[in-house]
Amino acid sequence: MPAMDNSDENGLVTECSVPILMGARTHAGSNGELRPNKAVGWTPLLILAAAVSSLGAALPVGFNIGVINTPAVIIKDFCNASVAAHYDVSLTHGQLDLLWSVVVSMFLVGAMTASMSGGWVADRFGRKGALGIAMALSVVGALLFLVCKYANSVEMLMMARLVVGLSSGLTTSAMPMYLTELAPVHLRGALGVICPMGINFGVFAGQFAGLDWLFGNEALWHVLLALFGPLAVVCGLLVPALPESPKYLYLVRGEEHRGVQELSRIRRQPEERLSEELRALRMAHKSASDSPAGGAGGPGGRSEEAAALGHQGDWTMGRVLRSPELLLPVVLVVTLCGGQQFSGINAVFYYSSSVFQTAGLTTTQSQYATLGCGAINFATSVLAVPLVNGSGRRPLMMLSTTSAVVFLSLLGTSILTIDVYTWMPYVATVSVLAYVLVYGLGMGPIPYFIGSEIFDVGPRPLGMALGSLANWGGNFVVALAFPAMQAEIGPASFYVFAGFTALQFVILKIYLPETKGRDTAEIADMLRKGFRSTVAKDVKPPQPLHCEESP
Repeated sequence: MPAMDNSDENGLVTECSVPILMGARTHAGSNGELRPNKAVGWTPLLILAAAVSSLGAALPVGFNIGVINTPAVIIKDFCNASVAAHYDVSLTHGQLDLLWSVVVSMFLVGAMTASMSGGWVADRFGRKGALGIAMALSVVGALLFLVCKYANSVEMLMMARLVVGLSSGLTTSAMPMYLTELAPVHLRGALGVICPMGINFGVFAGQFAGLDWLFGNEALWHVLLALFGPLAVVCGLLVPALPESPKYLYLVRGEEHRGVQELSRIRRQPEERLSEELRALRMAHKSASDSPAGGAGGPGGRSEEAAALGHQGDWTMGRVLRSPELLLPVVLVVTLCGGQQFSGINAVFYYSSSVFQTAGLTTTQSQYATLGCGAINFATSVLAVPLVNGSGRRPLMMLSTTSAVVFLSLLGTSILTIDVYTWMPYVATVSVLAYVLVYGLGMGPIPYFIGSEIFDVGPRPLGMALGSLANWGGNFVVALAFPAMQAEIGPASFYVFAGFTALQFVILKIYLPETKGRDTAEIADMLRKGFRSTVAKDVKPPQPLHCEESP
């Protein structure tokens, strides 16, 4: 049977062509319409990859974010005693606060450091190899946490925070990319939110385990900090059983045979039924390799895989930042990932306990109410799985950012006037809960995986690394700036966060395309004109094209 030419006049591969390593085989529907075969979906290997990476890599990230605040007073006393024992120095209150800030911020320093090298690690050791390294670092960090109390060493505590930070930065760079490269097109959004869902559950687990009647006490605080360790060990031992990304093997490593084998394992399809996909892949790859333009979104158009240019060695961070075609994807991923932190989510959690107390709750009750906020954050990330797949990325981000601006402004106003009107504490309480809810629907989960959809395969690891760096860097900046903001302007700080979120809304409204159901080559082509791109005019997912079936 002669091969059909399924490219349009510009050379772009249409949906009528066989999808190349995109996840699902196609089949003809009525009128010869070709569409993804959704029967190829949640296969056992795909479920295993999602579960192991979520529990072994993402959960420890959230756990280390949420666990440190509740036992802070106890751990600060340990730090003071350690310095006195080893250096014969009695720290003042200010010096102890400074030391504690260093202990806490070592986690963010490690995360930012790993984010900058996450792209290189994901290409040098593979996507699942990067996750294995992240889990190994988590185990090392857990052991250091466990031993530091017996060694009476604040230095060991700081080293542990640094190591788990390295693990966290590597996880947020590699895990969303790994899962979205494994996923069939129709499950790409669902698998994309697995990482933030695992992180949110880890935050909740850390807050819950830190209650003083569990592990957040003087006798068990070191065990509390290390609780994620056994889970990381078990999941780390399962990493060899996970599939590697077929796209990584075929395009980055050039290991065609292994790429075919992994695709066959993941989809539970025999290799002979993948022959047309792979034949199209080779042709597209050869076409891209022979093209003088070569870059992402370059002239001539091509499929996602063709954009890879063979080996990742062709891409460097400098090339990504200098490429005009990648300017808008870089701006979008930095806006989305940095916007997570500049929306003030951590500040809201910081204030939540005092807001609940003002509303009439006791100290213990307010702690449980704050824990409830963490539960809401996790529950909304679970709800986001079907919503992202069903409603798309862009509508959820528009809803999330606009609603967040409203509730942040309302929260700031209600706290400022909380002593003026007797009903304002209840307005503040509702504002906190509503903000956490709308944050979890869009701004929470979507930024973690959107970079894997707006960057082609070649620059994707570096794009994801930039997003991870923006996220952790924003976290670091807010952590440093918020205490000063709180001292100077108090609850009016929420107006600042509302302003940043409003700016994020404007940028996304103009430039964020709907990525649901689209090949990343098409998305790259939409964004390649930079700020002259007109993606807002084409925000709906593409409709399947109708083709004549071959005789």
